[in-house]
Amino acid sequence: MLYTAPVLSPNRTMTKLRLLPFLLLLIGSFALAQTKPRARDLGVPFDGAPGPNNAITDVKGVEVGHTTLISGSGKLKVGDGPVRTGVTAVLPRGKDSKDAVFGAWFTLNGNGEMTGTTWVEDSGFVDGPIMITNTHSVGVVRDAVIAWKVKRGPPDEEGYFWSLPVVAETWDGYLNDINGFHVKPEHVFHALDSAHAGPVEEGNVGGGTGMVCNEFKGGIGTASRVLDAKSGGYTIGVLVQCNYGVREQLRIAGVPVGHEISEHTVWKDDVGSIIIVVATDAPLIPTQLKRVARRASLGLGRNGSYSGDGSGDIFIAFSTANAGAVGPKGVHDLKMLPNDQMDPIFLATVQAVEEAVINAMVAAETMTGANDRTVIALPHDKLREVLRKYNRLAK
Repeated sequence: MLYTAPVLSPNRTMTKLRLLPFLLLLIGSFALAQTKPRARDLGVPFDGAPGPNNAITDVKGVEVGHTTLISGSGKLKVGDGPVRTGVTAVLPRGKDSKDAVFGAWFTLNGNGEMTGTTWVEDSGFVDGPIMITNTHSVGVVRDAVIAWKVKRGPPDEEGYFWSLPVVAETWDGYLNDINGFHVKPEHVFHALDSAHAGPVEEGNVGGGTGMVCNEFKGGIGTASRVLDAKSGGYTIGVLVQCNYGVREQLRIAGVPVGHEISEHTVWKDDVGSIIIVVATDAPLIPTQLKRVARRASLGLGRNGSYSGDGSGDIFIAFSTANAGAVGPKGVHDLKMLPNDQMDPIFLATVQAVEEAVINAMVAAETMTGANDRTVIALPHDKLREVLRKYNRLAK
């Protein structure tokens, strides 16, 4: 099933005629998120206990939305396509909240972009949604987020509106007309307005539509972990937009899958990137969230990444605890988990990152894009055969 963004009439409003099929596709996308096989369904063994959706939305309040743009085929003609791109929105407290969250970011390798991080570093807050798109659409997405926030609410008490949105990217130019600038403000608005809790669409959706991971089709993936009561019962959720890695380095559940499934490779060097968003309801302050963001690197390492020179590996973590901490006046009473109790959160982050990347590849489907280039999906049957060969198939 193809889930596409709304088709807009010349006056940029959606006609009733076009709205109906779009709504049907949107409803279908939610069903798809629940029925597509995921890595665990194929028998890939993972450590840790996932939440009910095994998704970043298991952290209460978090919502995720996508706009997926797919059109055209054949020879690349800049401005006309083929188009294989989109935008993904992660809203830490949902689209109806204006309350910021404590946050921190970390870059494992800086050949990429995540706007707004200078202020995240200094202030310790993520104020608004976290957006992910393609490399050459960061600007339009950033500006559209500001417009969306202005449209939805008045300025602050002093009549002053100020925003430094967090917008990250990975490069989809192998399959997409990236220089055609096909992501428009209305696509950003749709991703934000359609954001929801519950199951999250994965694979060839949103910002991940045209992405490649370990030379298989990549895209959006998510996973979560719930700690036991002894460790606080906290939830850790992860969402990735994966576009990194070379085939020969790919490991799944410790198995050298990249060596075993070697056909239809794409390139020789790691020229992609990955964006990782980590959410938790544990009461962590920014310095602790920085520590959590760093641990995302270890999850990638489990899957064989060495963070190549051409890869932009950028991570951001936030906590939904301590509501109201951003208030401008008065003394704020905060809760903070002791550092000595953070090990279970570190481990859960590593586990969830590892699984989210594999979920993205399992959900993704073979795609043909610009200049008839084709990137194959990770073949489910062969993956199971390889895991069985190494005695790692869970079922």
